Amino acid sequence: MRIKSCIYIFLACYVATFFRVFINNNFIVSIIGSLFFGFVIAKRLSYSQEKIILSGFFSCFTSFSGFIYFLYKIFNQGDWIKFIIFCNLIIILNLSTMYFGFWISRKFT
Repeated sequence: MRIKSCIYIFLACYVATFFRVFINNNFIVSIIGSLFFGFVIAKRLSYSQEKIILSGFFSCFTSFSGFIYFLYKIFNQGDWIKFIIFCNLIIILNLSTMYFGFWISRKFT
């Protein structure tokens, strides 16, 4: 990968982090990120464009650590049923939203 691509990835990370600061809700960020992630993967992009958008922007925007922290708080409360339900619900909802973004992208192309 060229230096120019690395700089673009860093800039995409910066922009994503900037957006992340203003949307302080892990659930909404996760849904928005999944929708646009699905939309982007349906497009035929070059290798460097995929790395910039998917690895740079979306990895910083969606922050898997927010999801893990949310589940960790439930886990520490000792509510196993709530933990299992939320874990599965979040994963299924994000996968469904990502597929919906993929489907929308294919319809407009």
